[in-house]
Amino acid sequence: MPGERIVLFATCVVETLSPEVGDAAARVLEHLGYDVTTVPGAGCCGQPAWNSGFAADAARVARVTLDALDGEPQVCVPAGSCATMMRVYWPELFRLAGDPDASERAAALAGRVFEFSELVARSDPIPGTHPARVAYHRSCHMLHELEIDRQPLALLDGLDGCERVAWDDDRCCGFGGTFAVKLPEISVAMADAKIDSLAAAHADELVGCDRSCLLHLETRMRHRGIDLPVRHLAEVLAAAVDSLEDR
Repeated sequence: MPGERIVLFATCVVETLSPEVGDAAARVLEHLGYDVTTVPGAGCCGQPAWNSGFAADAARVARVTLDALDGEPQVCVPAGSCATMMRVYWPELFRLAGDPDASERAAALAGRVFEFSELVARSDPIPGTHPARVAYHRSCHMLHELEIDRQPLALLDGLDGCERVAWDDDRCCGFGGTFAVKLPEISVAMADAKIDSLAAAHADELVGCDRSCLLHLETRMRHRGIDLPVRHLAEVLAAAVDSLEDR
């Protein structure tokens, strides 16, 4: 692993709204010995248009990103939803768009695309402390499409002082990309159900692996006057790494 090249595909949400998550993911990967880089031209994965039924538009956007990442040995994505789009749906997307060459290249790339927590969990546990009662949110795409569940939990459990609380962790947050725009009342009701469970758990913070889900829940909590810290798993692990290096 030391010196292995890996491309960090930070995603649109992270780059636009939470660049600190991308920085944290890079620090963790570098701590593990990866040669972390980005590539020009890697933009959107096309998921918003795909989820809305616009396959041709999604393919046009995603093809630019595929071209940028094609041939890279490994790609790390700090978002289960975007990792799912690239690993599971890209081959189908390009096939439906009438681009068999892109579909074939996407299928080849799929085996080299990794969600952040599943990649980090392949290494030795990250030592460090995180004295907090943590409510971990299982995001839908990551859990049901990629079947990634135990990896982020193991990473949290490996931190001294970190206590995971019981709550409705596998209930959908209600974001669902354009679902929240098309059906806002239902989306808000789903978020409120999660937040009510979270309040009953008496957690110190909310942690997850998809910034879009976390932004949705955080925004709704702020609207309700709930000031609970919300962090991506990469930020939690990066803080643990930083504390080790400061010793």
